[in-house]
Amino acid sequence: MNLTLHVWRQKGPKDSGRMVQYVARDINEHMSFLEMLDVVNEQLIERGEEPIAFDSDCREGICGMCSMVINGRPHGPDPGTTVCQLHMRHFRDGDTIYIEPWRAAAFPVIRDLVVDRGSFDKIIQAGGFITANCGSAPDANANPVAKEQADKAFAAAACIGCGACVAACPNGSAMLFTAAKLSHMHHLPQGQPERLRRTKHMVTTMDEAGFGNCTNHYECEAACPKEINRDVIASMNRDFAKASLVYRD
Repeated sequence: MNLTLHVWRQKGPKDSGRMVQYVARDINEHMSFLEMLDVVNEQLIERGEEPIAFDSDCREGICGMCSMVINGRPHGPDPGTTVCQLHMRHFRDGDTIYIEPWRAAAFPVIRDLVVDRGSFDKIIQAGGFITANCGSAPDANANPVAKEQADKAFAAAACIGCGACVAACPNGSAMLFTAAKLSHMHHLPQGQPERLRRTKHMVTTMDEAGFGNCTNHYECEAACPKEINRDVIASMNRDFAKASLVYRD
């Protein structure tokens, strides 16, 4: 399989960047998208050219590092899939593929396809934890949790923090990410005592980081590789409204 790639190349945060065309030759259809880029980079290195910088780690769809927009879609054309789990059989011989980094004011480009997602870390640091005394592990049945609530908490906890929701949103909103992190804890008994304060702090930090607001396009839900439901945003908005009345800090 031979492909024509148009890849975003940018030397650093202050560089203007541009699309550069490459030809990917002899690509096996069973390769993942990142393995295909590895082959392209090997060819670039052999020619003495600078390889394409991109993030990757687990290559199992769980770390959220592989952040790139493929033909206008975060993580590519296969729904519910990260780039590292996207295989080249989804493309055809002779296809032209456009590859870009996440585009968001809160995700500045570091180099080529690598963006700084440190703003997500700031949101988590603002309240993505539960204040509790540490000790020995409690008995599994010490805090009964209804199955419906446990299922919702588990579904929200599936968020891998990749940022596809931000890249897909026309406003660059991080509402789905923030709401998923809150929903994970707010469906469990341990998350109840600090629920409103946690919501206020994390949403405020999200706004301060430069993310846009939600205008109900729901592109975030469509792009999410873990298919997290947009209902978590409505729950977060309700809690934030309550928190705004209780906490003035």
